[in-house]
Amino acid sequence: MTQKNFEKLLDLNGKTAIITGGAGIIGRRVCAAMAANGANVVIAEIDLEAGNALAEEINAKSGGKAISLECDVSNPESVASFVAASVDAFGSIHVLHNNVSGKPKDLGDFLAPFEEYKLETWRDAMSVSLDGMFLMAQAVGRQMVAQGEGGSIIQTSSTYGLVGPDFRIYEGSEYLGHQITTPCFYAASKAAVIGLTRYLATYWAKQGIRVNTLVPGGVESGQNEQFQKLYGERTPLGRMAHVDEIVGAVVYLASDASSYMTGQMMVVDGGWTAW
Repeated sequence: MTQKNFEKLLDLNGKTAIITGGAGIIGRRVCAAMAANGANVVIAEIDLEAGNALAEEINAKSGGKAISLECDVSNPESVASFVAASVDAFGSIHVLHNNVSGKPKDLGDFLAPFEEYKLETWRDAMSVSLDGMFLMAQAVGRQMVAQGEGGSIIQTSSTYGLVGPDFRIYEGSEYLGHQITTPCFYAASKAAVIGLTRYLATYWAKQGIRVNTLVPGGVESGQNEQFQKLYGERTPLGRMAHVDEIVGAVVYLASDASSYMTGQMMVVDGGWTAW
C-alpha cells in the first residue's frame, strides 16, 4: 500500500455518503461536515420537508453536494427504492452513517416504566432502531459489494449500549418541557447495534468494507438545567457534549484516516464510561 498524503486524510472528495435520520440533532451536523469535506451527501429522512430544507442549507454553502430522499428505514421496499435513487443520483455509495433512531408515537407509552411497557411500543421502536439498522446496512452493503470498491459503514449506538443507565440523573429532569427517562428498548437496541457492527465488520472484511460503531454520550438538545447539572456531575469532563464534538469522529470513520479500523467502537462521551 502506498503511503498516505497526510494533508488529505479527511478528504471525502469523490465519495457519496448516506446519512439516515439526516435532519436530526447529530445527523444534520454530520451532513454539513461531510459536504464540507467534499462528499456528495444523501439525506435519508422520513420527514422529507425537513430533509429538503437541510439540503438547501448545505448546498448554499457547499455548492450543490446534498440531496434529500424520503426513506422509511423500517420498510424494505422504501429502503430498496432509496438506495436505488441514491445510486441514480451519484453513481456509487461509499459511506453510510446508519444513524436513525426510533421516535415515539405516544410519549407516555414510549417513556413508560419497564413493568408497564407495551410490547406494541417495544416492537414499533425496534422496527426503526434495530430493524432499520439491519435493512439499511444490508441494502447499502449489497451495493458496496457490487461496486467492488470497499466502503465505510458507521452505526450509531450510545453509552447505554455499553453500560446501564444511571437513573439518578433523571430526577427532576425534563426535555423540551416533558419529564424524561431512558426507555428499555433504547438500551437493548443500542447494545444490539454494537453486536451487529462486529458481525458485519468480519463478514465484509474481504470486500474491504469497514464497519464501526459511533458511541456518543449525551448531547445538549433541549434538556432542562437540572438534567444538564446532574449529567455533568456524573461525567469526568463535567458537562454534556455539544453536537459538533460528535461530528469529527464520524468524519474520521468515513475517511481514509481510519482505513485500518473496523469492528471497533469510537466512544465520544466525555469520560462517562471511564467511571
